[in-house]
Amino acid sequence: MKNTILNFGVIFLITIALTSCVDNKGKQSVNINTPEEVKKAEKETADIADQDFIDGMTGKIWHNYLEIKIALTNADAGQVQDMAQSMVASFSEERAEMKAMAQELSETEDLDKQRELFAAFTDKVGPMFEDALSGGTIYKKFCPMAFNNKGAYWYADIEEINNPYFGDEMPNCGSVKKTIKK
Repeated sequence: MKNTILNFGVIFLITIALTSCVDNKGKQSVNINTPEEVKKAEKETADIADQDFIDGMTGKIWHNYLEIKIALTNADAGQVQDMAQSMVASFSEERAEMKAMAQELSETEDLDKQRELFAAFTDKVGPMFEDALSGGTIYKKFCPMAFNNKGAYWYADIEEINNPYFGDEMPNCGSVKKTIKK
């Protein structure tokens, strides 16, 4: 009688174990990202954790600026428009000229025109970033070949070159011209 109960208990436990394994098979999944997917995700995300600014407005504009730079690097005109529109809302009244430039950037779908506007915007907003930085490091970079070898600057949060003026055509064209630390 004890052997029958023991055998019944063992069979019962094995049945439960097998049944629970079968039920969970469909629910478990593992996503494995290829190196290309990981690199693309890194390229698409602005890393702003290392910079602090003396005011919230500049911090918001810096974040949008980095997002626009990434969108230009990825040749994504729609994303440039979205981020520029978001940036417009961040400007205070005393920055009306920069706000108007951001508005113009948000209204054009032409990637080449967006890059020209971004270069002009960088010339205006750059000193604000440099003056308002209260912690961390930003990099002022220069591409000598942009706009028929006239050259153009941009700011970034990392030292690595990701050229917004040429994107995938020449992603590493450029150099760090100034390192701003606070």
